[in-house]
Amino acid sequence: MELLAVAIVLAVLLAVTGAIGVALRWRASRPYPAPRFDVVDPRRLGAQPDALGRTATLLQFSTETGHRCPAAHRTLAAVAGDCEDVVHLDIDVTDRPDIARRFQIAQTPTTFVLDGRGVVRTRFGGAPRRDVVQLEILRLRSETASV
Repeated sequence: MELLAVAIVLAVLLAVTGAIGVALRWRASRPYPAPRFDVVDPRRLGAQPDALGRTATLLQFSTETGHRCPAAHRTLAAVAGDCEDVVHLDIDVTDRPDIARRFQIAQTPTTFVLDGRGVVRTRFGGAPRRDVVQLEILRLRSETASV
């Protein structure tokens, strides 16, 4: 009987741990609005002053050791490659702790969606899904068209 109780406790712990993992992964890939009105100057990141996209810039913060960073890079580069008015910038914050502090980067990859003026509109913690990024770009296009 004691062995059965131990097995039940282990099964419950495994189920709870799995549910927490699924919830955290789901939450990480969801966009959320930038907490403050922030304008990104590409020169401060080491990019050219005209590096921003006309409609959107997908600004990815990565590290050399981030295991999800290469996949996020491929996804964001593909989205930007499909759109002539969208640019993808990948900033390695490994040797730039000043940038990580400035933008409060606590995990990599972290992606910002900037509008054409460089204003941070959306922030993704973790690797964003392609369809969600495309929806954010469509939202920016519709806002730009209505202005």
